[in-house]
Amino acid sequence: MTISTLSANEPNLKTLKSWDRTHQIHPWAAIDSWRGYDNMFVASADGIYMWDGSGKRYIDGPGGMWCSQIGYGRKDMAEAIAAQVEKLSYTSPFTNSSEPSVILAKKIADLAPGDLNNVFFTTGGSTAVDTALRTMQYLNNRRGLPEKKMIIAREKGYHGSTYLAHSVSGKDRDKSHFDFDTQLVHFLPDVNPYCRPDGMSTQEWCDAKIIDLQSAISKLGADKIGAFIAEPILSSGGVIVPAAGYQKRTWEICHENDILYISDEVVTGFGRLGHWFASEAVFDFVPDIITCAKGLTSGYLPLGACIISDRVMEALSQGKEPSAFTNGYTYSGHPVSCVAALKNIEIIENEKILENVRNVTPYFQKRLKELMKYDIVGDARGMGLLGCIECQADDLEAERSLGSKVDEACEELGLIVRPLINMAVFSPPLIITLKQIDEMFDILEAALLKVQNELKLN
Repeated sequence: MTISTLSANEPNLKTLKSWDRTHQIHPWAAIDSWRGYDNMFVASADGIYMWDGSGKRYIDGPGGMWCSQIGYGRKDMAEAIAAQVEKLSYTSPFTNSSEPSVILAKKIADLAPGDLNNVFFTTGGSTAVDTALRTMQYLNNRRGLPEKKMIIAREKGYHGSTYLAHSVSGKDRDKSHFDFDTQLVHFLPDVNPYCRPDGMSTQEWCDAKIIDLQSAISKLGADKIGAFIAEPILSSGGVIVPAAGYQKRTWEICHENDILYISDEVVTGFGRLGHWFASEAVFDFVPDIITCAKGLTSGYLPLGACIISDRVMEALSQGKEPSAFTNGYTYSGHPVSCVAALKNIEIIENEKILENVRNVTPYFQKRLKELMKYDIVGDARGMGLLGCIECQADDLEAERSLGSKVDEACEELGLIVRPLINMAVFSPPLIITLKQIDEMFDILEAALLKVQNELKLN
């Protein structure tokens, strides 16, 4: 691996960091102190590792942002992208089709479960979710059901940053000082089994969460509810894995009440749980709509997709008068992004990366669960190559900073994790080996021990 360095004519690291603080607004920046932050400057990456501007190596624990399935530095990916740029860099999706977008749509339809055979390309996960929700609204207008527009979502769920996607996201801390629609959305209480009362079994907890949905439908009226949107695993909420059977039971209730089920697989799609999609393969249900992004291209280029069932498309076509589906983006079906997705899928297939995920997952989850031996860890949970540690402390104020403290301690030792208040989450590239899993968790254990000892000293 050759670490790229700045030439004499390029700005040095100090200058770049200064420009970053002065001119670039990062997502989720602390806006009252954004000119004072010091983000890591990532100079290069290869496989599961990345290097900062000083040449220090880190394991990329979050896998970029839940997306680096095939790992970094793939020359074959770069060549495929470059070849498409030379052949056709762009064409309007409103009036034209391109070979990459057509082939990719067919490929996704083949990989998706059930009758999800219709693919609308978007720019990422947020716009895929917006498209799914707008599809529900459009459908019920076409059906002559203009009141059937309410959306049921879940506390701790995350679905994106566009207005509709933001509105159905249930993370309160992400919503401060922003406007969002409160009339269209009803949130179900937290489904995290870790929060269940002492003495309650996970089965009893699951039953209670099902009652939450049934009660919401009874209160709001099925004739007013258009869709239920849910991540199979609530990733940004802290890798919350609902109790066994919850996903299928909620899907059954939705179908009994003529409510579209939208499965947000932006994180779980394309291999994170060892399958192309998790809805059917892992949780035994076929939703009406699946949204995906992230792992679709392994983060090499931006692309998302809203995959719609034949049943929904047939209902859309049954309106009383002709109507255009006036939803779209300048970069829908972008030919270069679609080539990146096709190459990504090819690599996953040829290198048996889904099989690797299924092979290493038991060991990954074993090392994760072993972290419960530390007093600082209240819960260690996950599925596939998704993991979260939820930390605890006697002092609530101190507890809120534990995620950042664990992240800082890991960073010193060469591992990046993603801090979320008192939690740290991780989703490494799917090419990770057993040896690299040990390397990752050895660092994480050392970091936890360091933070735990500091807490005891205080």
